[in-house]
Parts: sequence; C-alpha cells; structure tokens
Amino acid sequence: MKRQNFRKLILIISMLLFPITIYYFSPALIIQGAAEGVVTGSFIVFFAMLIGSIFLGRLFCGYLCPAGGIQECAMLVNNKSPRQGWKNNIKYAIWAVWIIVIIVCFIYRKQNLSIDFFFMTDHGISIANIYDYVIYYGVVFLIFIPSVTFGKRIFCHYFCWMAPFMVIGSRMGNLLHIKRLRLYADKNVCINCHICDKNCPMSLNVAEKVQKGNLYDNECILCGACVDNCPKKAITYKVKYGRNQK
Repeated sequence: MKRQNFRKLILIISMLLFPITIYYFSPALIIQGAAEGVVTGSFIVFFAMLIGSIFLGRLFCGYLCPAGGIQECAMLVNNKSPRQGWKNNIKYAIWAVWIIVIIVCFIYRKQNLSIDFFFMTDHGISIANIYDYVIYYGVVFLIFIPSVTFGKRIFCHYFCWMAPFMVIGSRMGNLLHIKRLRLYADKNVCINCHICDKNCPMSLNVAEKVQKGNLYDNECILCGACVDNCPKKAITYKVKYGRNQK
C-alpha cells in the first residue's frame, strides 16, 4: 500500500476512535484537573507530544491526529488552500491564554497533586453516555465546519491547541541540534513543476522552499505528500541534525 494511502487510513482509524480518545486531547479537562490538583491523561499526552516533536517534528499531525482525520475527510468537500500569514498566530494566542489559566489553576488547586490518566473517563472511554455526545459533536463540528467552509486543514493553521506544543518541541530540536526527522530536497533535481505545492495538505509553498534549500516550516506536518508526489524524487525524508540543508 502506498504511504499516503496508509497515512490516510491511520488518520481515519484515529478519527473513528475519537469518541474513545477525545478526553485525552481535551484542553478543558486539563484545566478542570489542574483546579482539582490532578494531572490528567490529556496533560500527559500533550507533554508526550512536546517531547516526541523534538525528534519527530509535527509527524503526529500528519499521521495520527484525529482532528487531522476529520479535516482530511473535509478536504473531499473543500480542497481550497486557505489564506496564511498573521492568522496562523491565532492558535498561539489561544494556547498562551490556556497555559496561563492552567498555571493559575495549579497554583490555587484545591488539594495536593495527584496523577489520574483516566480522569473523567469511564474505564478509559471518553464518551460513555448520551450526554457526552453533546461535547463530542461540538468538538467535531468545531473542527469540521471551518474546514468545509474555508479550506483544507484550516483548524490546524488557526485554532489547534495541540500544534504549539509540537512547534515548540521542533524548535527545541533545532536549537539543540538534535538528530531528528525532517525533509531534505535537492534543488538541482527539482524541475519546479509545483506538484508538491498542489499536494501539500497544509497549503505550503514547497517548491519555493526547495529552491531556497530549506524545507523547514512551523506548519509542515511531515506527511510526506511532497515526497511521494514529486516526479523527480527531489524531496526525501532524512534523519539529520539541525534545520538547514547543509
């Protein structure tokens, strides 16, 4: 099976499992847990994303994220590339406010700290009764509606509360010169056909980055669509140090 078909299959499976896993990606549950002095499953998952992204960048977004699966389905309806620029910073503003609230809640928590990975779940299952589906479908529509309205992966660009963890981790990997997964391009092989641009689910100008000799981008989810669709195989995955081609 081709890599992109496999990637989409994994994303769809992750999406189908979302009723079980949604609380492990919940920003609200972290706040609730912090107020009660509980380190929740979602707190641990987000911390794992931060550490993992030091070595793997935003690979989670491209291959495992349930929100990514929802948006890949939405691309069947609207495959338009959304506008980028300053709006991409909205998610960082949301994230910063959220982090501050979490810190304040932990400081003024009601009891001593404890760890409960399955906090607010029913034997590890997030959506265990009919009332929880109100929350579930609210989150799904929060992700799906903007995507079918404004274009592919719009939630990732503007609103995702998970992306900043992986962007920070990826930058830490670059800063510390850690050997990590990234994309490498040979601009001498590139014929500037822009097929990579057309297939990028994050609507990045990949061809331009190839010519500049640096494919690193905060919004890149390392999905490999540019790798697999390049007719000249000018782009490849590599495990290397730093962020630059050299």
